[in-house]
Amino acid sequence: MEGLPKSPLSARRGTSRIPSFAASLIALLSALGSNVSAQDEKTRDQVRKELAEAQRTGNIIGAGEASLTLRELHPQQYPPSPAATGMTREQVKARLADAIRNGDVVTVGEVGQTLRERYPQSYPAEPLMMGQTRRQVRSELAEAIRSGDILSAGESSLTLRERYPQQYGSAAGTRGRAAGKLSTGT
Repeated sequence: MEGLPKSPLSARRGTSRIPSFAASLIALLSALGSNVSAQDEKTRDQVRKELAEAQRTGNIIGAGEASLTLRELHPQQYPPSPAATGMTREQVKARLADAIRNGDVVTVGEVGQTLRERYPQSYPAEPLMMGQTRRQVRSELAEAIRSGDILSAGESSLTLRERYPQQYGSAAGTRGRAAGKLSTGT
């Protein structure tokens, strides 16, 4: 038993390392707590008012492992929460009519498709986004090669400029090489 190392938390000749560990932990937590309290800056009165409001409305976590508020555990003991103001009946009807007209209503069944997805021939085609021309893409690629804004090979997420900063220090020296590579196809 003498050859075994002692645990750092075990007592040695009547002393223990736990108080020094606890003191360090308390110092750390108090430093963090002072930073958080400086951000909140609520007065004692404000905290008391918030607590009284939470107790009145049941928005306090109840005892037990359920992690439910008192309102959720005992809804009959608290006043009903105010209903959220939503859309009017006419607004709901208008949105439903738009969804039906556009085919955005989910079909019945386990598929989970919208009517537009299930019956595309019954609805007008969605407008396509205008993309870039081939020339624009090639120009953008040449600029990215010239400036080193292309990811380098391998598992790192560095660009060539980040990986080899000495090669991309001056844009003038690399402009000719990037254009030459692109036009020759290499």
